[in-house]
Amino acid sequence: MSEAVVARAYGGPEVLSVIDVAVAEPGPGQVRIEVRAAGVNPFDHKMYSGAFGTDPANLPMRLGAEAAGVVTAVGADATGPAGPIRIGDEVIAYRASGAYAAELIVPASSVVPKPAALSWEQAGGLMVTGVTAVHVLEAIGLSEDDSVLIHGAAGGVGLMAVQLAVARGATVLGTASPAKHDVLRDLGAIPIAYGPGLADRVRAAAPQGVHAAADLVGTDEAVDVSVELVADRSRIASVAGFERGARAGIKLLGGGPGADPGTEVRAAARLQLTEAAGAGRLRVLLAASHPLREVAAAHRQIMTGHTTGKIVLVP
Repeated sequence: MSEAVVARAYGGPEVLSVIDVAVAEPGPGQVRIEVRAAGVNPFDHKMYSGAFGTDPANLPMRLGAEAAGVVTAVGADATGPAGPIRIGDEVIAYRASGAYAAELIVPASSVVPKPAALSWEQAGGLMVTGVTAVHVLEAIGLSEDDSVLIHGAAGGVGLMAVQLAVARGATVLGTASPAKHDVLRDLGAIPIAYGPGLADRVRAAAPQGVHAAADLVGTDEAVDVSVELVADRSRIASVAGFERGARAGIKLLGGGPGADPGTEVRAAARLQLTEAAGAGRLRVLLAASHPLREVAAAHRQIMTGHTTGKIVLVP
């Protein structure tokens, strides 16, 4: 037997429990992983909050989508994007359904090598925000000659998007609360406080104009300012403002209504991210690490929306 987190009902973090679960041997094309760290993401809470419905048939509900750990068993033909997978390999799994667990069975196609330069906690928190950031930058066609406005630049996806955009040679303007401006400067961005007068502050910081924008927060301000400053709406994308973004005619990305899931782009991004992180060109900033049994505390923390960096669970 092993341990896994489940939501027993729909609601808040109080419905979360750690239970004993059986872990089978991996079948063909599968691997078993002893989890060392699992990333916590806002979407995980939405799954049991009732935001996507309250069908009792989905309970108890396993949670989590990304993990890092050690391969303990492999099925026949266990080959991942980087090649054959062997017992003892240190790996990252994404997508990894039910990743809040001590052990996992996942498709080999979800498994990529863990960069030695990353801690387990960093590796466990790399993928969800990383692949989303890559998808956003690809969707807006970001190049080295561009100035890009990133709303929510100090959030999980934002920190990744800032680094990846800077690496492409773009001028990056990132909105955040003043307390987080030093972090953005350290990553190479020009920090700008959100709130009334945002468009004017961006114009002052980028007299050359703004060529593209990424809304990672879903506020009316983010969409409205992006549309005001970026002439080509095909170069504005949102991963959160689906209703307002649809009315504005900008690109919608991710799992929302009418959004492009970017399945192929996100899958291809995994090896790009591990290569960049392994070479030291991409940092995974950590906000907190919680034991698996303190999952409710981890969710209360991420629900504040004020963390800087990733929250991870450690079995």
